[in-house]
Amino acid sequence: MRILIVSAASSIHTVRWVNGLVKRGHEVHLASVHPAGRHSIDPRARIHLAPHGGKAKYVVNAGWLRSVAAGVQPDIVNVHYATGYGLLARFAHIDAPMLLSVWGSDVYDSPRANPLMRHMVRSNLISATRIASTSHCMARVTRDLVNKPISITPFGVDTEILTPFDKRRDANGGDGVVRIGTIKALHSKYGIGELIRAFSRVHDERPNTVLRIWGGGPDENPLKVLARRLVPDGSVEFRGAIDHSEVRDALGSLDIFAALSTLDSESFGVAIIEAGACGLPAVVSDADGPAEVVEDGVTGLIVPRGDVIASATALMQLVDDVELRLRMGGAGRDHVVEMYSWEHSLDLMEQAYRDTIDDAVRQHCSGRHGG
Repeated sequence: MRILIVSAASSIHTVRWVNGLVKRGHEVHLASVHPAGRHSIDPRARIHLAPHGGKAKYVVNAGWLRSVAAGVQPDIVNVHYATGYGLLARFAHIDAPMLLSVWGSDVYDSPRANPLMRHMVRSNLISATRIASTSHCMARVTRDLVNKPISITPFGVDTEILTPFDKRRDANGGDGVVRIGTIKALHSKYGIGELIRAFSRVHDERPNTVLRIWGGGPDENPLKVLARRLVPDGSVEFRGAIDHSEVRDALGSLDIFAALSTLDSESFGVAIIEAGACGLPAVVSDADGPAEVVEDGVTGLIVPRGDVIASATALMQLVDDVELRLRMGGAGRDHVVEMYSWEHSLDLMEQAYRDTIDDAVRQHCSGRHGG
């Protein structure tokens, strides 16, 4: 297929879809108003960068995108994110089947901001031929906004690269330290503050514990202040943002993964999936995305969001029971291999493309013959 992806070139999720589809032999074009970032895009993909920036970039670049699409003549257009890029694609009036992939806050949070934003998001969704959602929970939210067919296309992980470390009990040098960690942007919605508070309770009772946090973001400084106040002995380690290629080594240094997101707009727990692929048990909040990818009591433990005491109790349960950690970690690995492998996700996206093209043909025939 000749595929035109309209999405942020700076996003690792965009890059993974582009690279994965290129490797499957598709001709992939990426149109973006954001320049490529630290993540390497396959050189076989053609990148089209919008000429205009600024606050109105999703409006003033509509003519440019229409011109790009006219030149590419794609079989399918895959737009990612229902707000900015969805608006850009709607204004571009592209004459091709369009799959609009929703990501989270674009359908959870933006429509609740004000009636104008809700109208804009609905209009963007309506303009698409079909919708794609990374999770079933987000698909339900999207159906409250628009009556369109929805494909489930989760962000899978490479289960051949992300693998469990051998002899995890000895991986940290047999020093008796239990290492808890997370990999996430340092933003309030991801519950990093709640994790630090829960860890401080654990560390008070079990001083042989360490919390490692990978990621950067707007809340980095206040979170560091909080950590120094609650855990003054330095057992909370901020490791900074890391490249996707470094994720396995980071996860391999841990015994327990934690993701205590506070908002349902955390609509798919890709970091949790990565941890599961590496054989780590997870403690997660009951926010929509994290709760969907964890089997409570089997691959991890689900706690009420914002409940620091419940989070600390769950972490303590895993800290104290190495056999439980290993059992849940093994089950997590099996769950990811079965449900969330990257190859399976690419299969699902390709099927979503085929379904979108079929939908467009049916809509065209229905319109031509008067319904």
